Amino acid sequence: MKIAVTYADGQVYQHFGHAAQFKLYTVESGMILDTAVVDATASGHSAMVSYLQRQGVNTVICGGIGGGAVSALAGAGIRLFAGATGSADQAVLALLAGKLVHNPEAAKGHCGGHH
Repeated sequence: MKIAVTYADGQVYQHFGHAAQFKLYTVESGMILDTAVVDATASGHSAMVSYLQRQGVNTVICGGIGGGAVSALAGAGIRLFAGATGSADQAVLALLAGKLVHNPEAAKGHCGGHH
């Protein structure tokens, strides 16, 4: 599994569509094997989702996210966990422990209302 977290200074970045970086986690058998911070080289939700697909990502963790990006991720078969806050590493560990929950309120409207 490859997980992408919207990323800024060690934290989950709160605006998917404006994320300048993602932290990618390669996971096998519930263990993190590798991490890398990569620049988001695309802009706009469709281009960002295509970029994540090319990176082999199948799960995204973020803060707020707009409806267009939610649809693009779903269309690409990428699982979404929106509404995450705090440490990116802790969010991934919570996901692996089955404790991270998707907050649909963070995925409503444009960017979840975060401006």
